[in-house]
Amino acid sequence: MSFTERPTNLTEEPAKGHASEVFFTFLKLGLTSFGGPIAHLGYFREEIVKRRKWLSEEAYGDLVALCQFLPGPASSQVGFGLGLMRAGPLGALAAFFAFTAPSALLLFGFAYWASAFEGPVGMGLIHGLKLVAVAVVAQAVWGMARNFCADQLRAGLAVLAVVLVVAFGGAGGQIAAIVAGGLGGFLFCRSEPKAEVHEVLFAPRRRIGLFSVILFAGLLFGLPVLSDIIVNPLLGVFASFYHSGSLVFGGGHVVLPLLEAEVVGKGLVSESSFLVGYGATQAVPGPLFTFAGYLGAEMQTGYAAWIGASIALLGIFLPGALLLIAGLPYWAVLRQTPSARGIMAGANAAVVGVLGAALYAPVWTSAILEAKDFAAALCGFVLLVSFKSPPWVVVVLLGLTGIGFALI
Repeated sequence: MSFTERPTNLTEEPAKGHASEVFFTFLKLGLTSFGGPIAHLGYFREEIVKRRKWLSEEAYGDLVALCQFLPGPASSQVGFGLGLMRAGPLGALAAFFAFTAPSALLLFGFAYWASAFEGPVGMGLIHGLKLVAVAVVAQAVWGMARNFCADQLRAGLAVLAVVLVVAFGGAGGQIAAIVAGGLGGFLFCRSEPKAEVHEVLFAPRRRIGLFSVILFAGLLFGLPVLSDIIVNPLLGVFASFYHSGSLVFGGGHVVLPLLEAEVVGKGLVSESSFLVGYGATQAVPGPLFTFAGYLGAEMQTGYAAWIGASIALLGIFLPGALLLIAGLPYWAVLRQTPSARGIMAGANAAVVGVLGAALYAPVWTSAILEAKDFAAALCGFVLLVSFKSPPWVVVVLLGLTGIGFALI
């Protein structure tokens, strides 16, 4: 039994490539794709669709729409799907490792050498990275609110999400907010317009998709129980990051509040280290979810730091891959269902509220200590939003600003 099947409405077999071709193509993207998930999708389109012509604009658009609909890191899921379409399962793995490895290795190195950042210069740089986090998260809230809260109803769902997060706190409040948003969308947002659907090339067979969704659900609900029965630090790390990766709607920045609840809330990583790592993540290419590698390396598991980093990365990326494999065979039908479109619209509005709550605590409360901090973060926000500056430019400028504040 083959892993994938060919759609019946295609008259010619789409060109297939080799895993090595996929690997080196995505390694180039992993080394050069700055700017976050939306920018990554633009890089993919230019390299894969326009330059290499591995698939049509229509098929690429459908793959992007599916990955935006599912929880998980959208750009990494798109890369995984592109590798799958080009070279089957080996191509999917090649695309994932090549796109993820550069930023994961850079952040692991940052975690390994973080203890060297002592003294006024080091502490100033760390504070500057916290200011970067304020600017970047504020930009994410601003952009997502414009896209996902375009009417009064969805704006109300976003505010409700903030209330639920503040009222319940932690991961429970965030889950309640997303569930409430999805329910509100199901009830009131089912008039979202349909989009034209084209068959996805080489979709996994339906039985493979069914197995994937069963495995996804089994791990989501079984890992917390298993980690209570088997007391092992690595199993606990995997369970925490798998949980976070399973609930992320709306892009990479939304993982921030979920991970904060899982690792800072449980005392696994300090709040200061968490924000410093998130700031450093803005300076590296590739997916934002590789922030998990930094956190896994920072945790005291009793094992080597690279083992903790690897387990964290596997945990946070695996749910998105399983859901993509599960969704590909059913996407053409699912996307035309009013209920599914409504749930997604409501969930997207809710994640704006979840991220907005995280902008205040822990991001704002940990970084904005004086008026000059606010001024610096505001400058970074304006550079990102109005001047369209690359995030790494803001990292450099606010890092230097933090050092300057410390030396004055």
